[in-house]
Amino acid sequence: MATEQVLLRLPEALVSRFKQAVPARSRSDYVRQLLEMALPPAEGDNDPLYLAALAVEQDATLGAEMAEWDRAASADGLTDAPSAGDHS
Repeated sequence: MATEQVLLRLPEALVSRFKQAVPARSRSDYVRQLLEMALPPAEGDNDPLYLAALAVEQDATLGAEMAEWDRAASADGLTDAPSAGDHS
């Protein structure tokens, strides 16, 4: 894999903590791992969680079941309960 050097400007206190916590020969790999976890996949919409959510949205049977759950949850009686100060 080809690599490229990147210049970052960070607060001195953060750099100090970074140098104390991560050994000198491991810092590039440490930052690489953090970036890989934090950034979206390079392929865009190939993120497994996105694809799973999209499949759920497109599943008609599951959509009908979710609509049924929404109707059941909206009639749970909690929204019509009198408030604590209401004694009418």
